[in-house]
Amino acid sequence: MVPQAQAILALLCVAVVILLIVRAAMGGGPGRFRGPDVGSSMTIGAREVQEDFVGTLAAQAGLLAVLADGMGKAYGARIASRTAVETFLDLFRDYNAFDNPQYYFRKSFHAANRAILRELGDEGYGAASVGAAMIQDNWMFYAVVGNVKLCVYRGGDLVPVSAGHTLDVLAEESFRTGRLSREDALVMLENHRLYNYLGQDGFQDVEIFDRPIKLQRGDIIVLMSDGLYELIPWKEIEAVLASGQDCQSMAYTIIEKVNQSGAEDKDNASVILVRWDGSGRRA
Repeated sequence: MVPQAQAILALLCVAVVILLIVRAAMGGGPGRFRGPDVGSSMTIGAREVQEDFVGTLAAQAGLLAVLADGMGKAYGARIASRTAVETFLDLFRDYNAFDNPQYYFRKSFHAANRAILRELGDEGYGAASVGAAMIQDNWMFYAVVGNVKLCVYRGGDLVPVSAGHTLDVLAEESFRTGRLSREDALVMLENHRLYNYLGQDGFQDVEIFDRPIKLQRGDIIVLMSDGLYELIPWKEIEAVLASGQDCQSMAYTIIEKVNQSGAEDKDNASVILVRWDGSGRRA
């Protein structure tokens, strides 16, 4: 090979290497998932133990966000919430969840329930409310057990997606369908106690999506525990989400409102934020 041809070949090789480096830095590559803006934050509040647990995981197919709010004696609540989140993440890694999201959610909730019972055994009581959302190609799939709140912030409004498994919600549904008298419904509406959660032998009920939610550019998916949404006014949360900051900064700001609150008996509080801007689509 003549020297001139060798030089041209060397330049072409260098150019190819540079293109590959740039493509990798920009997150390119066939089928690669470019994750959206994600943030999370927690506070222990006035409690002795942090009983909330959060997790997010971006895979090639899409993203999973899961938040667990534990309850129980001693460290049983923390064990329950951690076990639930880890179970969801493990199954998301091992199973192609987007092939059948409803099956993945039911499998994960029941597996997490069994894992909590197995982890705690007779050592102590622990349970958890869990909310989970999966995002793929501008679609959100979700499921909730207990009172974790799942919402979508769009156009200045924070809109609840999940209803929750509390007695007041059950009373409203039962009264609307004629299964409960007005008097009994009013009594139950005063009670926000959970009737369904992970960590019980009789667990079977999952609030799961009928149809996935089509996301719009700029939507923010919000998962939060009751220690947040029962303490901080809805409009204050909306004001933070309207600030245009990145999700991690907004998550810190929202939780700092809990820390700065003058309430005496502040519960654990946690939040996960995911902004969807279309960049998470597979290339």
